[in-house]
Amino acid sequence: LKPVHRRVLYAMNVLGNDWNKAYKKSARVVGDVIGKYHPHGDYAVYDTIVRMAQPFSLRYMLVDGQGNFGSIDGDSAAAMRYTEIRLAKIAHELMA
Repeated sequence: LKPVHRRVLYAMNVLGNDWNKAYKKSARVVGDVIGKYHPHGDYAVYDTIVRMAQPFSLRYMLVDGQGNFGSIDGDSAAAMRYTEIRLAKIAHELMA
């Protein structure tokens, strides 16, 4: 995993955004990552979250997303204020 992936997963773990709890807004997680761990653009962090939530991008989805995260045909994901995320079960095991 690249550093931005690790920072997103760590921030979600610190927030308690586990697979068996309620979803949280993507903008909340992006703001937390930018503010504490990755002081770069918000869309770089959100694109990373989107990619980890797409079933066709990675072998195992590390983020469980609710909302429009794009399609394999090239449709882009919805804005971060419209999507919600939480850690996938496999990512929770990765963080343990």
